Amino acid sequence: MRSLIIHILFIAATVGAGMFVGTTWPPGAWYEGLQKPFFTPPDAWFPIVWGTLYAIIGLVGARLLLRGGPGLLWVAQMALNLSWTPVFFGAHHMVAGFGIIAALWLTVIAFILRAWPRDPLSSLLFVPYALWVTVAAALNGALILLN
Repeated sequence: MRSLIIHILFIAATVGAGMFVGTTWPPGAWYEGLQKPFFTPPDAWFPIVWGTLYAIIGLVGARLLLRGGPGLLWVAQMALNLSWTPVFFGAHHMVAGFGIIAALWLTVIAFILRAWPRDPLSSLLFVPYALWVTVAAALNGALILLN
């Protein structure tokens, strides 16, 4: 029962943090006015994908907590993840945003590699996250070049 409660709370907190950031600093008119690359996903995908990924990130965080703590890489990826939106969408700093998302990508990849020997499931659960952050980083970079 304790494990279930920790999982639910961790997932809810992670999804809640993502929702808070996403609703506090939405893309808005500034983003809509940017020239987008051909591979830009439809706007409707972003809340669905991020909501799902935040639930997975929270699940992985709970798994780690139950095994001794979320670990530095998990905490670092959350900090980087949650800081990208206010920098990119809030402050409109695309170059700084690219730096953050590049660091996020490296942190997620490092997490996958370091988690694999101890917790292969958590490592595998982060693969879709790594793929989506790859798309987001490419989109961020393309937006810099196009605008």
